[in-house]
Amino acid sequence: MTSTSAEKKGPGAGSVVSYAIWADDGRKLAAFYAAALGREPGQAYSDEDGNEVAFPVTDGSAMYIFYTAKSFKAPNWPAEELAFHLDLAFDNVESAEKRLLELGATKPDFQPGGEHWTVLLDPSGHPFCISATS
Repeated sequence: MTSTSAEKKGPGAGSVVSYAIWADDGRKLAAFYAAALGREPGQAYSDEDGNEVAFPVTDGSAMYIFYTAKSFKAPNWPAEELAFHLDLAFDNVESAEKRLLELGATKPDFQPGGEHWTVLLDPSGHPFCISATS
């Protein structure tokens, strides 16, 4: 028997509508990930003073909102564990890596994925992984 996602939800069930990521420059980070995903950033959100502080990017199935946070500090990875990271898949990983480095990513020396994935750091210092599309 198959069921739809509507049938699986019980009373009070919710769904994730976006993923929020803090950065020293939310606009810059949104532009980076939008370019990485072949998208454009969406309309910025303003704070109570009218300052643009949150910048959405959608990949067609999920929304990511990049916030400018005055007190942001890049993760101290790999010395400390991460609360989260993004995994991006590409048809041509070598080409994607080159393009992401041109967009402002950096490649740390520590590469725990072997041949399975490559770790890069986005312009705010967040580690993310790239791998081949399955």
